[in-house]
Amino acid sequence: MLRSLYSGVSGMRGFQTKLDVIGNNIANVNTYGFKSSRVAFKDIMSQKISGVTAPTDDVGGINAKQIGLGVTVGAIDTLHTPGSAQTTNKITDLRIDGDGFFLVSPSAEEAGQPLLTRAGNFDLDAQRRLVTADGMFVLSTGGAPVALEETVTAFSISQSGEIIAIGADGASTPTNTFIAVAKVTNPGGLEKVGGNLYRTTPNSNTEAEAIEPETSQANNPVTGTGAIISGQLEMSNVDLTSEFTEMIIAQRGFQSNSRIITTSDEVLQEVVNLKR
Repeated sequence: MLRSLYSGVSGMRGFQTKLDVIGNNIANVNTYGFKSSRVAFKDIMSQKISGVTAPTDDVGGINAKQIGLGVTVGAIDTLHTPGSAQTTNKITDLRIDGDGFFLVSPSAEEAGQPLLTRAGNFDLDAQRRLVTADGMFVLSTGGAPVALEETVTAFSISQSGEIIAIGADGASTPTNTFIAVAKVTNPGGLEKVGGNLYRTTPNSNTEAEAIEPETSQANNPVTGTGAIISGQLEMSNVDLTSEFTEMIIAQRGFQSNSRIITTSDEVLQEVVNLKR
């Protein structure tokens, strides 16, 4: 069979994957804290028709003759660039201005590594604990869920993530409760688990760099974590202009590879007709 036939098939598969990624990016254009992805291609092994000949004093060198066998997906990267800020003026809506992730846990008693998120659309539940839209607990630097005492009727959140209680007379009192923000060495190595959540992997943090709420504080120049901005949310970093441009390129690439298959089929048909 013709090599071009299988090269065309590999190209169509690759561009189908690219369209899948673009479709997911566009679908999440208004998802809080969403980070877009991109596809990188690489060529498949080439078949050598003839080898290399070294040059001599009498004869010049000859380059190898190789025929490529198609394309495959080399990587699907997550781009952890910041999204634009949306002002909501809601105290429990939080945005990280810089690097870092909020730490959340599905259970107040659950052990192990917490999950990470950039979506800061939080709320207070009936027990005055700070939770995500899915009811997961937002963790403090003490490793416990962030909770307000019953005596606190009003509060604010500082850029370091500390809950500041506001009394009836308007006086501010620090509570020494800080919302945890963790820095990840390689954000691209995080695993998406759905619901705006990430899970650490061996390529995002080493065992010595495990995420610990106790050492995760916002606006820390030593660790490089960003500041917490209350009353704002981080929007998706999807650029629709770029996505639609890439979609056109992927569509034309898919059509071009389908044309390779069609042309290869016509060539094979001519070979079959030689017998007549």
